[in-house]
Amino acid sequence: MLQDDGKKIVSKERAGRNRTVTLHPDEVDFLKSHIITPDKIDGNNIINQTINGDLLSVIDLIPDEFADLIIIDPPYNLTKNFNGLHFNSRAETKYDDYLASWFPKVCKKLKSNGSLYMCGDWKCTSSLQRAIEKELTILNRITWQREKGRGAKTNWKNGMEDIWFAVKNPNDYYFDVEAVKMKRKVIAPYKVDGIPKDWKEEDDGNFRLTYPSNFWDDISIPFWSMPENTDHPTQKPEKLYAKLILASSKPGAMVFDPFLGSGTASVVAKKLGRNYCGIEMNEEYCLLCQKRLQMAEKDCSIQGYKDGVFWERNSLKFQNK
Repeated sequence: MLQDDGKKIVSKERAGRNRTVTLHPDEVDFLKSHIITPDKIDGNNIINQTINGDLLSVIDLIPDEFADLIIIDPPYNLTKNFNGLHFNSRAETKYDDYLASWFPKVCKKLKSNGSLYMCGDWKCTSSLQRAIEKELTILNRITWQREKGRGAKTNWKNGMEDIWFAVKNPNDYYFDVEAVKMKRKVIAPYKVDGIPKDWKEEDDGNFRLTYPSNFWDDISIPFWSMPENTDHPTQKPEKLYAKLILASSKPGAMVFDPFLGSGTASVVAKKLGRNYCGIEMNEEYCLLCQKRLQMAEKDCSIQGYKDGVFWERNSLKFQNK
């Protein structure tokens, strides 16, 4: 991690096959030169930028109706250490107040025909719903299976998270369902007059393209052998955000993330031909984001997404390892 001088990095001892993205001392100055701070923002230089600063000190510097798509992964109502920056669990009413301190400001940055996705878990999802309903029209709640995590002895293991889908204008927003179809194995192939019905025979098996629902069970949480993995404690998978970006933005659109973390929204936007802007208060996470953006120059693959379709978990023969 970064020390007080902002340059020295102490790396964890990692296995040889560990592909976690880390920072090296000789990279820091170069990566740091590619992030901007609030005092450098002029309103016109934020496209494809990572902004290192506190959201409340930055958001008023972002032009209104700037983004076609906003993806928000805020601190959940849990006590969490984000590389030395602590967020503490609080009463639900206090968490509502926390959301109210910044969420309306973020909504002003969304275009009139824009879409917004907001992540949460079972504990904070009701607060998220209340906050969103005051500003936007909610169209759906996606629940995705988060298969990683420890078991619980006195409760059910938390294996799900939510993503709220909302728009400014329910009569005018972009949604491309064809871009987010899933390729599923056909267990019981059905034929009519000897011809496959709604499925295809392929070298690797029988598959069907299916319309996506609001329950996603095909997501893998980043772990040590995946090249997208970082040490961020709540990193979202690239495949998860790829679905949101492809469904709710056109190529060249602006994707904005006010809680950027280690950069998944920006990285996936870049890989998929969109513009991006993100705000993150932790400098080390900003640097990790910049390194991942640099890596995307050479490799724009997204695990579990290939040839324009999303594959079921562990079903794609030639997935990235």
